[in-house]
Amino acid sequence: MINLNKHLIISGQVQGVGFRYSAMQKAMEFQLTGWVRNKSNGTVELEVEGEEKQINSYIDELKNGFNRFIQVDHMEITSQQEKGYDKFTIK
Repeated sequence: MINLNKHLIISGQVQGVGFRYSAMQKAMEFQLTGWVRNKSNGTVELEVEGEEKQINSYIDELKNGFNRFIQVDHMEITSQQEKGYDKFTIK
């Protein structure tokens, strides 16, 4: 099975609204690994690894926001070399 790694920078109403915790919970549901962290400029940075279909479904969920307080305005997505994470963490 080929796993992919996607690096995302997400902007919008994504800090102080439970975004990182929700991102971690959803990643575990999709059996994905990686990490998520807030950046000082108000964006959230995220790296996720797993099967392409699972990652695409996860990204669709991210775009919709996880709750009514989260508003995703823009996502910058790049593909990277797989790093081999064993779980999903909040940094």
